[in-house]
Amino acid sequence: MTIKVSIDASGGDYGIPVTIKAGMKALDVFQDLYLYFVGDESSIKTELDQYPSNILSSRYTIIHASEVVLMNESPAIALRKKKDSSMRVAINLVKTLKANACVSAGNTGALMAISRFVLRTIKGIDRPAIMGRMPTMTGHTHMLDLGANVDSKPKALIEFATMGSIAVKHTENIASPTIGLLNIGEEDMKGSEKIKKTAELLKVSSLNYVGFVEGDDIYKGTVDLIVCDGFEGNIALKASEGVALMMSHYLKQAFTRNLLTKLVALIATPVLKDFKSSLNPGKYNGASLLGLQGIVVKSHGGANVDSFLAAITEAYVEAHAKISDKISLQISKELEHNE
Repeated sequence: MTIKVSIDASGGDYGIPVTIKAGMKALDVFQDLYLYFVGDESSIKTELDQYPSNILSSRYTIIHASEVVLMNESPAIALRKKKDSSMRVAINLVKTLKANACVSAGNTGALMAISRFVLRTIKGIDRPAIMGRMPTMTGHTHMLDLGANVDSKPKALIEFATMGSIAVKHTENIASPTIGLLNIGEEDMKGSEKIKKTAELLKVSSLNYVGFVEGDDIYKGTVDLIVCDGFEGNIALKASEGVALMMSHYLKQAFTRNLLTKLVALIATPVLKDFKSSLNPGKYNGASLLGLQGIVVKSHGGANVDSFLAAITEAYVEAHAKISDKISLQISKELEHNE
């Protein structure tokens, strides 16, 4: 089975120079991958000229899009006025079933708005959610929502847990992913009424709910999936990225202070490289917009080539696992059961 992914080549802070290089790397890694590069055709061809006599040329198609959604553009303008944007055209390819998934590093709000309008949500899902991976002491965990919804009600949080559990199960090959609900404490009496109500609903669900988790549990790897409102989730995500940058900053300062520390740094280079790789946010790039009738993956806007490659990889894995179809099937079964 060939997996076809549409790339919003013009989206993000760096656009075509990064997205095309990452796409070509992905084609080299995944032999059953086919890509649609969507954006300014002339600029894409110029970038591809770096690959003379390219043997991969039969595994991609360039699709011209005359417009670009700017990173600071309002979702409403992007949706109503830029119908030939690279983002919109790339998502349309998923709608028409020409592509199995779409990847964009563009404006998050616009991506969510356009995706909801074009693809629609799965029947039974009120709100899509953004799920991403977070580094932990044991590898990584998954977390949603990371910013698509603010002030989510218990029903929405249960939907997030259901969708996230299905996605983790089939992309990580975990039979029954453990689920934790982000809270200010582990005790039952702590938290808002919304969180307490959500916990009660999770306890009687078929999901593998293990209880409340606190902020530090995110990085301990206590559970496979952490459920939260988009407000808290986005703060946790940005905080973790900030901590990684701060640690890198102070390590660099410490090891370049004088000749002796520079010598120590030279000796410790392999350890430092491994440390940097473990905390590199780009390694976990690629957040899923779950709940749509199609697969859409959001890359960090400032992603470099390797980070954008990670987002393409996420889309490839989800498309192989047919995540949207599996979520739709599960939600449909639950709706039938509740009738």
